[in-house]
Amino acid sequence: MEDLSYYEILEVSQSADKTTIKKAYRAMAKKYHPDKNPGDKEAEHKFKLCNEAYQCLSDEQQKSIYDRYGKEGLQGMGGGGGRRSSAGFDDLGSMFEEMFNGFGGGGSRRRRNPADVDKYPLDMNVDMRLSFDEAIFGCEKEVTFKYKKACKDCKGTGAKNGKLSTCKQCGGQGQVAMQQGFMTFAQTCPACQGTGTAATDKCKSCKGRGYDEVKESVSVKIPAGIDTGNRLRVSGKGNIGKNGSRGDLYVTFEVAQDKHFIRDDNDVYIEIPVFFTQAITGETITIPSLTGELELKLQVGTRDKQRFTFRSEGIEDVHGHGKGNLIAIINIQYPEKLNDEQKDLIAKLQSSFGIESTPHEGVLESAIDKMKSWFK
Repeated sequence: MEDLSYYEILEVSQSADKTTIKKAYRAMAKKYHPDKNPGDKEAEHKFKLCNEAYQCLSDEQQKSIYDRYGKEGLQGMGGGGGRRSSAGFDDLGSMFEEMFNGFGGGGSRRRRNPADVDKYPLDMNVDMRLSFDEAIFGCEKEVTFKYKKACKDCKGTGAKNGKLSTCKQCGGQGQVAMQQGFMTFAQTCPACQGTGTAATDKCKSCKGRGYDEVKESVSVKIPAGIDTGNRLRVSGKGNIGKNGSRGDLYVTFEVAQDKHFIRDDNDVYIEIPVFFTQAITGETITIPSLTGELELKLQVGTRDKQRFTFRSEGIEDVHGHGKGNLIAIINIQYPEKLNDEQKDLIAKLQSSFGIESTPHEGVLESAIDKMKSWFK
């Protein structure tokens, strides 16, 4: 099933709209949900693939990238499954409440076994700031972080000797009612996270948290072309749950700006100051690039803000789809002051062009004549 596309996993076409994708996911999730297939490893695996497919296809940005580049295009956003948006998880949560909790769906409510519920997510995130050159050329960085590990004394429950009692807030139901207007909704109890139980006394070792924090470092190889907002997944370096399973560590990047180069995706812009005489004569000048120097041949009469593009001199695509361009933008500089000799020289230069040096005269005379005709 791994070889299937996300559309094939959910059994929908690539042109399917959000409603169709959501409906297909509901059916597949209900079919393969572990609660309906206890002990069936294959069903559990298919259920995870359905989740992965829906998280991608229900997010417009991820879907667009997936349609264009496939799963590889999502690697920079946090691995094969793409970036996990909070909106996607909220949607999944509401589906499971409807399908399995019996509120509005008519089924029987299922409450999680408190012994299986971790007090924290297994996946975790750390932020990392990179310099401009580290991001465009790639590098290797040491990441130091703290991960959570279930407390041994209370077995991750947060209760002294692991002793739990009925949650007072929900009365052991695992859910509380919330009224909005004339409608009443059921939501997971915030006190017990849906387990229906609470600590009789807090564990002294972890102070009721249910976990200890452990410091760790890991070396991360950062690919060339990484950009702000990109995420890199380090498998098996996240938090550790009660059953010993460990989540993933996600590193989210922020890239510092450069003083001269301005990044736009994989393209790079640089402003080139050019004296007006250089622009007039079409001089050849040397400009900086990301990897060295380039020769820029100005056109005779180069205009201010004119752009010159150097193909494949930009940033390498983080997914390996070639390189962007370097765009040099001309910023023509004029003298702030002129001495008498310079004024004479410019006057002689202007007169040497004859009528070509006064293009405004013919246009303005025609406009003035038209204006006068309005008042005859």
